[in-house]
Amino acid sequence: MSWIFGGSKTPEQKEKEDAVALKEKLGFDPSQVADVGTILNSPGVLSSASLHPLSGLEKGIEYMDLEDEQLTTVEGAQGLIPSRNWTDDLCYGTGAVYLLGLGVGGAYGFQEGVRNLPPNATPKLQLNTILNHITKRGPFLGNSAGVLALTYNLIDSSLDAIRGKHDDVNSVGAGALAGALFKSSAGLKPMFYSTAMMAGGAAAWCGIKAVLQQQQKQQLQQHEQPLQ
Repeated sequence: MSWIFGGSKTPEQKEKEDAVALKEKLGFDPSQVADVGTILNSPGVLSSASLHPLSGLEKGIEYMDLEDEQLTTVEGAQGLIPSRNWTDDLCYGTGAVYLLGLGVGGAYGFQEGVRNLPPNATPKLQLNTILNHITKRGPFLGNSAGVLALTYNLIDSSLDAIRGKHDDVNSVGAGALAGALFKSSAGLKPMFYSTAMMAGGAAAWCGIKAVLQQQQKQQLQQHEQPLQ
């Protein structure tokens, strides 16, 4: 019945096909190798063209797609740090504020722990007391600051997309909304304080950023003048 479904390969045919495939893969016929010298002298095995680091360039170079590396084109969105889109601002802003809050909270916890050391305590107990205060204040302030920064950047990016530009109005408005949302479950008075603090912080950051950008422009102009 083999003539109906196609004849099966004989062991000789299969062995021959395997030998041909192995020869194409290795570049030489293993059955004709007597010693290492035979392998080294086989044509194409140690070809300088195939071993050169730049071999195969005649086939063309695959260039990377750099479209995602373009900086943002939103009006006024060019900040102190080059940014491609809102995700960069989200990552940079949230990460920087979280680390800042973690450091400030840890420093405050260290000071608090030193002031509250038990009298006549052993060095081990003193160290444990300080570490308890650091781990209590640091993560709390870092997490709170990170949540505020995350909310602020999301709202700020949304306002940029809606209005088609980035300015101080967006920043202050995003700060106010982020502060209100952060304390929305604590009552009107805490929410008002949080709104005012976040709006004031955003306004202060806008002022600092404007001063730093002006200094950068002046430095660039000073460097360009000798070249003209």
